[in-house]
Amino acid sequence: MIVEDELQPFERIKGKEPSTKDMHVHDIPWPKEQLLELGDVSVKMTITLSYFIEPNPSSRNISSKYRYPSHQLRFDIKRPTESKSEFLKRLSRAARAEEEGSSTPPPDPNWLLGDFRNKGSIHKDIWEGTAADLAERGLLAVYPAMGWWRTRKKLERYNKKARYSLIVSIETPSIDVDLYTPVETEIRNRAVIENVVTVEN
Repeated sequence: MIVEDELQPFERIKGKEPSTKDMHVHDIPWPKEQLLELGDVSVKMTITLSYFIEPNPSSRNISSKYRYPSHQLRFDIKRPTESKSEFLKRLSRAARAEEEGSSTPPPDPNWLLGDFRNKGSIHKDIWEGTAADLAERGLLAVYPAMGWWRTRKKLERYNKKARYSLIVSIETPSIDVDLYTPVETEIRNRAVIENVVTVEN
């Protein structure tokens, strides 16, 4: 899956301090039935998130990780036992903890890099586990973290939008299973539904 999109990391409502605004939740066209059939077979999922930052126009006070980048983005994926609402609540807690500099929730196991992937503006990580576990991870969120667009209010960048690219791929051993066809079918079905809605509107 390849996604090219944009979000607005921050906003400032009149009379208030700048705050976090957008979070995108992608419902991945997951081959859930096929993954469940594979059961305990080991599979890999690779996720890459990339975006451009606007460097801080000031050469001073860039020692803080929030001073140099205009904004930061993160990605996370639903855990097998979470509902969608539980997933979103966990992300909100994690974002709040990072802003406050407090401890974050326990990391999701089986990632190659985990929290270490959040460096720079290209974040890539590989998850490895069972196909049955992966089958329940069909929601992926992209959400903002702190940057000077939010902290340097006088520059009035808090209402700017940020573009990003997201790539998700699944890798299985050399076994007789077709993951491509169900994904392609799901994408086509969604495209048809979106076109019908557009025509009706």
